[in-house]
Amino acid sequence: MAEEQTGNGAAAAETTGGAQFAVQRIYIKDVSFESPNAPQVFAEQEQPKLQLNMAQTVNRVGEDTFEVVLTVTVTCTIGEKTVYLVEIKQAGVFLASGFDERNLDYVLATQCPAIIYPYARQTVSDLIQGGGFSPFYLQPLNFDALYQENLRRRAEQQAGDGAAAPEAGNA
Repeated sequence: MAEEQTGNGAAAAETTGGAQFAVQRIYIKDVSFESPNAPQVFAEQEQPKLQLNMAQTVNRVGEDTFEVVLTVTVTCTIGEKTVYLVEIKQAGVFLASGFDERNLDYVLATQCPAIIYPYARQTVSDLIQGGGFSPFYLQPLNFDALYQENLRRRAEQQAGDGAAAPEAGNA
């Protein structure tokens, strides 16, 4: 019976190093669907244009407890007309203890949104289809790659700020 496991193997693996990570709750914090030009927009023949925006916020709600909110906004337009606008704030409460600052930042910026993003994807898809429009599926995202890109941009900005400071002093 060596194949049997008791409890959550992933959680147990993370606790052996002294760090703990757990999902406490996943929920919708806010949701909105608007189709201000319906029903006239259903007769439009032009190709719609889609715009996707995402943002993430992290709030400490306890000593080792964090709320991560992923805001996803999808705007569909034809010309100047808004076909539909969907916005969801999908949130989760996570326990994260025993991490150093660097690893805590990584977990909150990658693991937490990766856990709540599928819920946001499903809700966005359901709202658009429920609004009478063709299904729209948000593509999966690699939050690790997004995090690395964000770190790279921060480093470039800091290098740029550091290089600009001496020039300002010389002027």
